[in-house]
Amino acid sequence: MKRVLLALALNVTLAAHCVASRTLTDEMGRKVVVPDHPHRVICLMPSVTDVVFALGADDDVVGISDYTKYPAAALKKPSVGDLIKPSIEMILSLHPDLVIGMQPKGPMEVTDQLERVGIPIFLVDPHGIAGIFHSVESIGQALNRTAQADALIHTLQQRVDGVRARTKSQPAPQVFMPIWYDPITTIGKNAFITEVIEAAGGRSVTDDLPTEWPQISMEVVLERAPEALLLVRGGKTTLQVLQNRPGWSSMTAIKEHRAYYVDDRINFASPVAIDALEDLAKQFHP
Repeated sequence: MKRVLLALALNVTLAAHCVASRTLTDEMGRKVVVPDHPHRVICLMPSVTDVVFALGADDDVVGISDYTKYPAAALKKPSVGDLIKPSIEMILSLHPDLVIGMQPKGPMEVTDQLERVGIPIFLVDPHGIAGIFHSVESIGQALNRTAQADALIHTLQQRVDGVRARTKSQPAPQVFMPIWYDPITTIGKNAFITEVIEAAGGRSVTDDLPTEWPQISMEVVLERAPEALLLVRGGKTTLQVLQNRPGWSSMTAIKEHRAYYVDDRINFASPVAIDALEDLAKQFHP
């Protein structure tokens, strides 16, 4: 097995050095030498895949990661494994000239392994709606598709601005989004979803909590008296589940079955999140 990996790594390294000639700085501040025109791209995060396809580079994608869902056409590509520890052997077998991922939550093990065998890995780190636009710009640079990136950012910004303009003079529904119910986990000030709710013309009642995914008590939830819940369609946290949990049935929003529903596009820091934003705005302000 080690001989196979070494042989694959040697082939990839030689190929990469033949075409890599541009030095870019990724969103981690790393200097990365990338090909002039990448044509064998692996996307290590579902949100990265969405951006790459939105930039029209779908024919250049040779691999994706598990949990990729958008766009549907991406599911025809082979997966290199999960988000934390993808298969290095699978990555090497696809002979990529560029790998694009996101800042890892833990050790940079995968990044280090790919760098050791000479595969350029470019990392993005989107936070908030502006972070999506910045990552589109960064990935556009890495793919040498800056014109397409500029056009995509312009279109996405217009859509967000249009929603804000339509909803700014209307009262904002006060919502509570339970990510999980035991322990109660929700969205805080720095969560991307909090910003999406605000841009859609609503307000999360936990938008002042300093952590991204805070755990809070039922007492805190009840004190904030949300008008409605915000739930993910098809998710495990449903009104029926919550009303059968201790303490939840005393919440007015649950007693009166008041809830908005958004699909899982709201979880992706990529262009599809703007679809979710527009959908949510229509529900907040029909």
